[in-house]
Amino acid sequence: MGAVAIQQMADRVAQLLEERLSVGGRDLGAKLKRAGRILPKRVRDGADLLAVAAEKSRNPKLLGQIDMGEVADAYDVCVRHLTTIDPAGRRRDTVAGMVGFVGYGILFLVIGIMAVLLWRGFL
Repeated sequence: MGAVAIQQMADRVAQLLEERLSVGGRDLGAKLKRAGRILPKRVRDGADLLAVAAEKSRNPKLLGQIDMGEVADAYDVCVRHLTTIDPAGRRRDTVAGMVGFVGYGILFLVIGIMAVLLWRGFL
């Protein structure tokens, strides 16, 4: 596995981050910063390792410091997790959470108004 393969792996993970999580950035490192805690720790660590390896692979002298087995494992972990994410499902869950939050707020407001009206003797 050479520098080109490592760069292709990093580009693929960056592409999946953009497609599945709608995370923008110029390269994998920037996208990981923007993703933050959206990713599980194991996936985040693997993607960090892949980003560092992609940076090192640009320099021929540093290419020998890269453990290709760890890079391949990190790539597998990242791709396995990111391909299971459903972008439409994430949007649907976010909208459902917001609707539920607003619904509970309105419910408690109505209950509070009813309690005040009962307490004041208007009902």
